[in-house]
Amino acid sequence: MFKYCKLLYILILLASFSLYLLPTSGICESAISTPLIANSQLTAPFPLSTVSTHQNKETPPLNNRAGQKKIAAIVTTYFPGSHADVLVGKFLSGFPTDDGVVYPRMTIASLYIDQKHERDIGLQVAHQYNIPVYESIRAALTLGGDTLSVDAVLLIAEHGDYPKSSLGQEMLPRKYFFEQIMGVIGESNLPIPIFNDKFFSYRWEDTRWIYETAKTMKIPLWAGSAMPVAWRNPEWTHIKETPIDEAIVIGMHMIERYGFHALEILQSQVERRTGGETGVLSVQCFSGPAVWQSAVEGKWSLLLANAALQSIQDGPKILDSTQINDPHVFLIEYCDGLKGTVLMLGDGFLKSFAYAEKNGTQTPVGVEYRSKSGPANAAFSYLGLNIEDFFLTNILPNPIERTYLTTGILEAALISRKLGGIRVETPHLAEIKYQAKGQPRRPSSFPASGASSAEWNTLTPGATEAAVPISTKRDGTVRGPRANAR
Repeated sequence: MFKYCKLLYILILLASFSLYLLPTSGICESAISTPLIANSQLTAPFPLSTVSTHQNKETPPLNNRAGQKKIAAIVTTYFPGSHADVLVGKFLSGFPTDDGVVYPRMTIASLYIDQKHERDIGLQVAHQYNIPVYESIRAALTLGGDTLSVDAVLLIAEHGDYPKSSLGQEMLPRKYFFEQIMGVIGESNLPIPIFNDKFFSYRWEDTRWIYETAKTMKIPLWAGSAMPVAWRNPEWTHIKETPIDEAIVIGMHMIERYGFHALEILQSQVERRTGGETGVLSVQCFSGPAVWQSAVEGKWSLLLANAALQSIQDGPKILDSTQINDPHVFLIEYCDGLKGTVLMLGDGFLKSFAYAEKNGTQTPVGVEYRSKSGPANAAFSYLGLNIEDFFLTNILPNPIERTYLTTGILEAALISRKLGGIRVETPHLAEIKYQAKGQPRRPSSFPASGASSAEWNTLTPGATEAAVPISTKRDGTVRGPRANAR
């Protein structure tokens, strides 16, 4: 008996020692490694290590771990609550999810900040995690050298002090960022993956250039919103290759920024219909009282809108136009006859997005989409984990054509609004056809729980030491014979 106990003791010691020898990249020091699943049917492409703590102040600094692939983060501005903060920060201190805080599998190797906000924390974050901050996009991708030196690019052009177009769009420098990134990739002839936060550009010509250039250069490109991977109530997805007659998304807040989120929710469901995505023939946008008049005229369904509202927990159950300020409605005519509607209800009436669809005489199905989880902003954790999967595998969680199409729909809606609600034909969007595919990670239960809903700390502007940006070294066009002749 003693012999068997001694043998068992030796085996336990050997097992413990083998765990100790595992590489630290992706291994949690304070918890057993457990796989995170996208939902009850989907397993992760990689085992993800989770840490039991719910607060990042208890999590060790995770950046610059040996052997991890490198990300260049290219952002417009970096203040508390900005998209740079809620996305880049999770690649540094972990992804809070319903199942715990998930360790990053990649490292932020460099940072470019286009504008320093008065409440900037980007330079403080860079100092805390020892991230070099470069004054040019090229330097951020080459790590100050001459050739491409990172494995992926996280492009976040959301927020900042930029002018507005004649359509009321924020003229964020996404195309300029893309040009610089693709230029470095082209010089190196090494197509690394790029994720673009939200839509491609405020202008279709730029959007088409980005999409087609990435295809020509064989650059793995993904983009989009966090809303399709946010919490759903109920947990429901349209059954693939089944019909839809009409679908609606109800949203709130700003017509461009949040209108895009609503379009991404809509497209993530309707692209699964019979035949897949067939493209869009036309888009129309009404504002103010014309929104309600268009419903009376049968251009969109109040019944379907109320079915969407009734899915929202602790929200209004019926549309009340007297309680809604600044309403807008996008009417989307798809090539196969599907009618899509996005109803934007301004501020104050509701706090969640909602989707509803119907087919024939069937009872409409309604689904709440909730992104709010508390200080952790954990919807961006699920988006971030999908980005990380994409960076590591070059496999897109969903077709890039989804965001290519929603970018164009959004611009067409704003053109229609500018022109007083006319129907805008969209032959360029009728060309966009694709099949739904991919298995993105998202929560499997509602509402947010665990680390998703726990406390999460962020830096206080000016309270800690800040990094000093690294000046550019290249002179550019002043070199050469003409410069020497001066």
